[in-house]
Amino acid sequence: MALRRYRADLHIHSCLSPCGEVEMSPRRIVDEARKAGLDIIALCDHNTAANTAAAVRAAAESGLRVFPGIEITSSEEVHILGLFESLEDIRPVETAVASNLPMPDSRKTFVRDQIIADEFDGVSGFHPAFLMGATALSAGEVVDLIHAHNGLAVASHFDRSAFGIIAQLGFIPPDLRLDALESASPDKAGEFDEASGLPVIQSSDAHQPDEIGRRSTLFLLAEPSIREIRQALAGLEGRGVLRT
Repeated sequence: MALRRYRADLHIHSCLSPCGEVEMSPRRIVDEARKAGLDIIALCDHNTAANTAAAVRAAAESGLRVFPGIEITSSEEVHILGLFESLEDIRPVETAVASNLPMPDSRKTFVRDQIIADEFDGVSGFHPAFLMGATALSAGEVVDLIHAHNGLAVASHFDRSAFGIIAQLGFIPPDLRLDALESASPDKAGEFDEASGLPVIQSSDAHQPDEIGRRSTLFLLAEPSIREIRQALAGLEGRGVLRT
């Protein structure tokens, strides 16, 4: 199968994340991603994947590939992305995360609603958990949980002062089996992948529509799949992460 370039933004929040703007409905995200010239996106809300199915349905026949994703907060308050091939893969991960979340009434403690939406921009409900909170899972347990369900584990904005792995832990544990690092400082990405031995990608971490695609990663793949991205991160069989 011939290889081609795919532009991917693998870290986008919807209106379900407490920090996401209400305009970030699954359909709006798909529309903005297409306008931005993206081929692949991942919807990664904080500690939940409740809007991923709607995003996948909204993208049907659009030509955009949507990976179900989740941004899990570890007990050390490290943010780690889980990227999955299918909704079947991510569901047990979401269940495990939910069972390790604090459960206050978010409508009493948060100024923004955590909106569960459908693919037509309708409101299906509101998430009851405190999604910005830390789970009871350690960073190692989060990575193992993601890998147990065929996902890729990526340290979110690992070089950022808030919720980045270096800021929270002081270093990247060598036994933490991350698949990649996501940089919040694109101009320094090359320095870190050489130092850590892990590939570095860039994503938008978008919380509002005009942020989608502001940072992205160019992959050389045979098709837009998690299997292909895993190979690209490992530099196998001609696949790779390209810099632009």
